[in-house]
Amino acid sequence: MSPAPPPRAAGELGRRPRFTYPPKPRPGDRVAVLSPSWAGPAMHPAVFERGLGRLRADFGLVPVEYPTTRQLGASPAERARDIHAAFTDPSVRAILASIGGEDQLKVLRHLDPELLRAHPKPFFGYSDNTNLLIYLWNAGLVAYHGGSVMVQFGRAGRMHPVTAASLRAALFGSGLVPLTPPAEFTDEEVDWSDAAAPEPTMRPSDGWGWDGPPVTVAGPAWGGSLEIVDFHLRAGRHLLDPEAYTGAVLLLETSEETPPATYVYRVLMGMGQRGLLERFGAVLVGRPKAWSFEQPRSREEGARYAAEQRAAVQRALREYSPHAPVVFDVDFGHTDPQLVVPSGGTVIVDGARREVRVTY
Repeated sequence: MSPAPPPRAAGELGRRPRFTYPPKPRPGDRVAVLSPSWAGPAMHPAVFERGLGRLRADFGLVPVEYPTTRQLGASPAERARDIHAAFTDPSVRAILASIGGEDQLKVLRHLDPELLRAHPKPFFGYSDNTNLLIYLWNAGLVAYHGGSVMVQFGRAGRMHPVTAASLRAALFGSGLVPLTPPAEFTDEEVDWSDAAAPEPTMRPSDGWGWDGPPVTVAGPAWGGSLEIVDFHLRAGRHLLDPEAYTGAVLLLETSEETPPATYVYRVLMGMGQRGLLERFGAVLVGRPKAWSFEQPRSREEGARYAAEQRAAVQRALREYSPHAPVVFDVDFGHTDPQLVVPSGGTVIVDGARREVRVTY
């Protein structure tokens, strides 16, 4: 006998959900720290402990771990049980991912959207956690793209002040907040096996780039990691009817896997052929991460990689979504510092004034 199908989120019927902002934590509150993807804390405990320490000392929060937070090889069902436990625990006021990974898509079929809706809490994560952001979007819950404990909180040396300010505003604040380009950035990593690794070396930022018509768009943000969006284009299980995304703001950023521009274009072409890409009212494109230990590009090679990716995105959007204003190199992805963007929360892209504002 085949197993019963997993529960379906209400939005999967095709309608855009009505979004709810979960109540925010306050200093002194307990927050869950989960590993819904890779149990990175088991591999790099010193980095994880540094992140937990900053949650306590700098943000005044009390981190709470669950059985799979440090459990390598935990099954998707086990990780889903921890997600359910964190959402239903009345003493927990927010949920943060320890880090990303590569197989969180398999966790979603074990989740109960009604349970999550009945116990709304802010969730923070990005990269492979784009899966949970999409799932919560379908359930009508605003979540937050950004803020992994091991990466942003556990940064070598200190938290970047731009990242810390953005996380503080998203964790504790509410209302409309402008996003502004940081003066510096880096896409280079430090060696987590080196306990004495220095703070990352930053370099000047050229700011953000704008394309498309000078119009103003306000809508709920959707998306995140391009590679994970591609998972959902292939699986189809958690994509709504294209009409549900009409007027939304598309978030796209690429990971340390540094996919080639041809791949980026093909993913967007697939969205276009589904009648999906044209529905979005505006697009925010994350600053590309061009460097990794596996692909240590020079600065010149990295600039070329970023230019090729930008050209691929421009080509696809001009073909399928020429009405949408586009902002390039927005610092919400895998580069440092990181700005938090609310998934499902209202984002305003003002193409005339060249301003981006988000509602936390």
